[in-house]
Amino acid sequence: MIAPVLAAAAAALLAPPPAWTPDVAAARAYAHTRPGVIAFAARTDDRLWGWRVDKQFPSASVLKAMLLVAYLRHVRDRPLRRSERALLTPMIRRSDNFAATTIRNRIGDGALVRLAHRTGMTRFVPGGAIWGNSQITARDQTRFFLNIDRFVPPRHRAYAMRLLRTVVPSQRWGIGEVALPGWTKFFKGGWGSGTGRVDNQVALLQRGDERVSVAVLTVADGSHAAGKATLRGVFARLLRGLN
Repeated sequence: MIAPVLAAAAAALLAPPPAWTPDVAAARAYAHTRPGVIAFAARTDDRLWGWRVDKQFPSASVLKAMLLVAYLRHVRDRPLRRSERALLTPMIRRSDNFAATTIRNRIGDGALVRLAHRTGMTRFVPGGAIWGNSQITARDQTRFFLNIDRFVPPRHRAYAMRLLRTVVPSQRWGIGEVALPGWTKFFKGGWGSGTGRVDNQVALLQRGDERVSVAVLTVADGSHAAGKATLRGVFARLLRGLN
């Protein structure tokens, strides 16, 4: 009897751990208790999970991640000028709107549309001069963020990812407050100037070769405080068990 038991124990130790799946049911149940309209998605290389993944929402400052990548693709392999870094860095790290408007005006909506097509988005609509009104979906944004570094020219890849990793502490709410030991977070948020009209976040989580992208999009939260609480609560439940 001892040998079969030892053999079974050894097999259990050698077996791969069960694949992680997001807790969509818990996230959805929590979302039903929150004000406003909410959608979310989680994606790995193999699968997409979520709720209302194709519903369009105003992007607000989440669009700045697309602006960053589109601009760096426009630059291609030449070095960035100091003046360009002086726009791109605050646009991402502290969500500077003037910088975003300047970058958008330089590259135009055409560059954003080309990026959307290149990254497999199907429901992206640019907002024109009011870039925060661009329409995005959780499905499209998780597809984009899962491989966001691979869409950036190699010369600028480390720079782009450093910006997304070092959002200023005052803007690290939502996903930034969810404890995920061992995972590095690259993310961008968007909010309707603190009005509660929009509160969005999209992120890439990376641990070694493992990647998970997540998005929570909300509108009509009532207040920015409520929106931030919704983001944190949905992410915490959706990512339960990731460690």
